[in-house]
Amino acid sequence: MTLTQHDIDQEIAAEHAAYEKRVADGAPVEHHPRRDYAPYRSSVLRHPRQPLVAIDVSKDPELVELSSPAFGERDITEIDNDLTRQHSGVPVGERITVSGRLLDRDGRPVRGQLVEIWQANSAGRYAHQREQHDAPLDRNFTGVGRTLTDDRGFYHFTTIQPGPYPWRNHLNAWRPAHIHFSVFGSAFTQRLVTQMYFPNDPLFAHDPILQSVTDDAARQRLVATYDHSLSVPEFSLGYHWDIVLDGPHATWIEEGR
Repeated sequence: MTLTQHDIDQEIAAEHAAYEKRVADGAPVEHHPRRDYAPYRSSVLRHPRQPLVAIDVSKDPELVELSSPAFGERDITEIDNDLTRQHSGVPVGERITVSGRLLDRDGRPVRGQLVEIWQANSAGRYAHQREQHDAPLDRNFTGVGRTLTDDRGFYHFTTIQPGPYPWRNHLNAWRPAHIHFSVFGSAFTQRLVTQMYFPNDPLFAHDPILQSVTDDAARQRLVATYDHSLSVPEFSLGYHWDIVLDGPHATWIEEGR
């Protein structure tokens, strides 16, 4: 049977009600989603069922790097954090500025950290060979950027407002507009990955990936805030989004990263 959006909405409501009952009965607040969150069909099928395999990097520090991707063959340049200037032409879409701070659990800035982003273009299509959405590509927008946090823990990106896209979890499934964020520590094994969303998106209630973060407060921490002070006159609108690495106000991080 093909599941419809109505079916998924009912499952999301049931999961949320069950979570609220667990908390009311004394269970701890769940800041991170369960691996077997039923409405997120592909996660149920692929999530790990066995403990992760630990690698003793003290014996061979380079062992984990043998199967890890490499990011860039050069130092970060002045346009790496400006996704609107990386090609010969101007990309299509609404220009936006995204900025915020990388913080530890006590609100202290985390300095000099590599922050990477990737996203769909304004039509909701990724510039990736395995992309299946038939929306148009933009030859002037690759959708990838990177930067380092400054002495106050701030990062800064100029990019294009991404579009929503279908993802086939169920009939007529659409993902809200979002930007993927990757934060590195001092080694690749410390990499953390999460997603930033935009305020007041009507698709929030229908998206099982976002709704898998069952706690309302934790889910809201994934949504950026419009910040007029970040808007560039006659150029872009501004959004502020902080990433907190640990503690009760931590940003949800995708498990297994």
